[in-house]
Amino acid sequence: MSNDELWTSFLAKMKDSLNAMAYDTWFSETKLLEIKGNVAKIIVPMNVHKKHLKENYSSFMEETYTNLTGENVHFEYYTEDEIEDTIQIPVEKEYQSKPNMETNLNPQYTFDNFIVGVSNKFAKATSLAVAEKPGFMYNPLFIYGNSGLGKTHLMHAIGNYIVTHSEKRVLYVTCEKFVSDFIGISKKNKDGNNYDSVEIFKKKYRDIDVLMIDDIQYLGNAYQTQQEFFNTFNDLYGNNKQIIISSDRSPDDLKLLEDRLRTRFNWGLTIDILPPDFQLRMDIIDKKIESQVMGSSFPKEVKEYIASNCTTDIRKLEGAITRVFAYATMMSGSDITLDLAVEALKDYFVKSIVSKNKIEQVQQLVANHYNITVEDLKSKKRMAKIGVPRQIAMYICRTVLEESLPKIGIEFGGKDHTTVMHSVDKIKREIKTNQILEMEIQKIINQIK
Repeated sequence: MSNDELWTSFLAKMKDSLNAMAYDTWFSETKLLEIKGNVAKIIVPMNVHKKHLKENYSSFMEETYTNLTGENVHFEYYTEDEIEDTIQIPVEKEYQSKPNMETNLNPQYTFDNFIVGVSNKFAKATSLAVAEKPGFMYNPLFIYGNSGLGKTHLMHAIGNYIVTHSEKRVLYVTCEKFVSDFIGISKKNKDGNNYDSVEIFKKKYRDIDVLMIDDIQYLGNAYQTQQEFFNTFNDLYGNNKQIIISSDRSPDDLKLLEDRLRTRFNWGLTIDILPPDFQLRMDIIDKKIESQVMGSSFPKEVKEYIASNCTTDIRKLEGAITRVFAYATMMSGSDITLDLAVEALKDYFVKSIVSKNKIEQVQQLVANHYNITVEDLKSKKRMAKIGVPRQIAMYICRTVLEESLPKIGIEFGGKDHTTVMHSVDKIKREIKTNQILEMEIQKIINQIK
């Protein structure tokens, strides 16, 4: 049996023993590199997989391997770049949170519906690692990134996973709520003291197993609240309670927070979530429309139009989808087309006028040079006298203006981004052997500059 066949059989056994999310996150992308003596070298996608598999799954993996082959091995883990023991967390029974336990968690946010791409793959993997071993894996966990990239979704997913798979007490609050609760304890009762309020506050924020504070940057000017959060942090951390914090910037950039707080935020693991790439945005759109009645009639060019214009904010992307559906419904159930989407979203997207004008300038210059119209360039006509100038215009927009493939496609009449890619590649090949064509294109480029 080859290594590939052996590992396929091994993974099948692991898949049968684990829940789908754990298998997909930690095992689905692993490979068996080699077996020497009693050591099996495994290739994993990222360093977080090495740490998590070693600390949480090694014993179970070795047992599964022995049952499969009758041989004993010790697993070692390597990333692709390096080509140089605790018991698996069992599939737990589901628990119900205690009736009086305040979690503030939104049950709709889970790991299952968190759509993964290159920009957030590491964030999801580390968040799941924390959810499986709260208080031991990466404490504190600090998640940062621009608004609308999924920080809050991940925090709720961690909390929902912990509540579902354990009896740990979880509390999610916004920083604004923490500040509000702290201000509330300053109010004295009729006896002239606030002892009861202080005890209630401490019980809420310290008598728990997992504390999640969202948007910690808003603690900036609240100096007394910073002192209380510092004390709360120390109490939880000293008792191996998990702390999860989110912000729109890294700990080092939170200049209004005290140094001692920023230092503590760096004690554990800091992860940033990057803006979603084009493919992830397309995947998110597919996921959002699949349950819609009109989802099956949502054309690809409309998806690409939305994905090309919502580049940094998933919430805005979701809003654009909702707006298109609503507009189609208001128009008596009209078919969803690119023209309808453009009309529905004309006041929704903040467009770069300069960028748009540059593309229009290229179109006009190319059209004038080849004695055709801009409408010809945007049309679906395929005759050579139009097709070649169109490819040249797309090539210039891509290589000189550095516009994205989807955006170029949209500005050329809603062409598919693969069509644009084909045109650009074709002109790149042509100019290597056709000096006349190269000179013509350079002449147009000079006019732009």
